[in-house]
Amino acid sequence: MSNQHNSDELKKNLTEMQFYVTQHHGTEPPFTGRLLHNKRDGVYHCLVCDAALFNSQSKYDSGCGWPSFYEPVSEEAIHYLKDTSHGMERIEIRCGNCDAHLGHVFPDGPQPTGERFCVNSASLSFTDDQNGDQTKG
Repeated sequence: MSNQHNSDELKKNLTEMQFYVTQHHGTEPPFTGRLLHNKRDGVYHCLVCDAALFNSQSKYDSGCGWPSFYEPVSEEAIHYLKDTSHGMERIEIRCGNCDAHLGHVFPDGPQPTGERFCVNSASLSFTDDQNGDQTKG
């Protein structure tokens, strides 16, 4: 898997934070993301390639400061990698289509999966089921 977009193209189309998060495995500050408190029905997509990642029905308030989901839309939607940066061992999650960094997954989520997909708003766009409006994180 490799990113399908070139760096210059992405720099033109993404904010500095969106580029930092998706391309340099960055993290937006907690409690600052545009989609953290979004409660509308719809689908969360990869900001870089528009691939569907999470349904709103799997979103919940974990209190961690980033949008949290208990499952992706499909197994193929997410790519998992071991991350040993910052003196921790975590599982990084990336877009299964374009490999953009999304965040991390932890084993402390609610049932039915017990997983918490902790995702940067800056890596997502949201499409509202009711009116089709799209909000970029």
